[in-house]
Amino acid sequence: MVYPNLISSPWTLRSSPKIYQLRLLHTSHGSGEYFSRVGVGNPAKSYYMVLDTGSDVNWLQCQPCSDCYQQADPIFNPTASSSYAPISCNSAQCNSLQMSMCRSDQCLYQVNYGDGSFTMGDFVTETLSFGSSGTVNKVALGCGHDNEGLFVGAAGLLDWGDAVTAPLLRSNKIDTFYYVGLTGLSVGGRLLSIPQSVFQMDDSGNGGIIVDCGTAITRLQSQAYNSLRDAFVSMTQNLKPTGGVALFDTCYDLSGQTSVKVPTVSFHFSEGKSWNLPAANYLIPVDSDGTYCFAFAPTTSSLSIIGNVQQQGTRVSFDLANNRVGFSSNKC
Repeated sequence: MVYPNLISSPWTLRSSPKIYQLRLLHTSHGSGEYFSRVGVGNPAKSYYMVLDTGSDVNWLQCQPCSDCYQQADPIFNPTASSSYAPISCNSAQCNSLQMSMCRSDQCLYQVNYGDGSFTMGDFVTETLSFGSSGTVNKVALGCGHDNEGLFVGAAGLLDWGDAVTAPLLRSNKIDTFYYVGLTGLSVGGRLLSIPQSVFQMDDSGNGGIIVDCGTAITRLQSQAYNSLRDAFVSMTQNLKPTGGVALFDTCYDLSGQTSVKVPTVSFHFSEGKSWNLPAANYLIPVDSDGTYCFAFAPTTSSLSIIGNVQQQGTRVSFDLANNRVGFSSNKC
């Protein structure tokens, strides 16, 4: 199978009854995330925003900054927008935040991320524009005045037919993540011997597996990852192994080759459904010298993540009314 270069794919935000189309941009900000061009405010100013289904607060950097990272666009100035409006402390939107504070009856937010990054500032409503698809008024978002950590380039973050569908689950611990009912993994058509409990939430809402376009590489609990990697290695003995790169421990030297054959990797869901990944979504180039790595990684967390490299080229649809998630390959 020939490995094409990885490219960004279109994304659809559904807000009944209208569909807002966002084009994902193949920009080189070095973060491994999906970026889109979104208009903010009135009059609208365009900003690169990260699309992240694993985060529950939209936000962007705002003037004045007490601590802001470097971004490609000028930092948003709230005083230049007529649609900017603070959210009061007693509002349902403020009360829905996991971390909130109050100052002069104005809601303040803070979001901490797993890598130690954080953002904090005013919680407000603003008008967002989506190219030629139109605008949405009074969208709640964070106006971040202190944004520190591993953010790169972007101004901020945004939260069927022939589709393979799966149950969309909710945790009673964190109700903003998109948990999926994964039952197993297979390599080369062979189902791996992994207990289903590895992918399930417990009664307290811990564990499970989420669909997250804000995480680049799929992270699996060590037991599941080791089984997946070992099965892949056993079926790729025809490939020349090489040393690991960064978080990848399974890499190959494919220099001088125009095509290779590799076993199919599949996610399995309840009701007998399976999502077969394209080879380019799990064996990816990491340099210009022909080094390709198996694009999964282990995690010590009880929470597993289906990342955006595995989602590339697939239209992912969330049916919140019926608690279903759909994966349509080659529909982007």
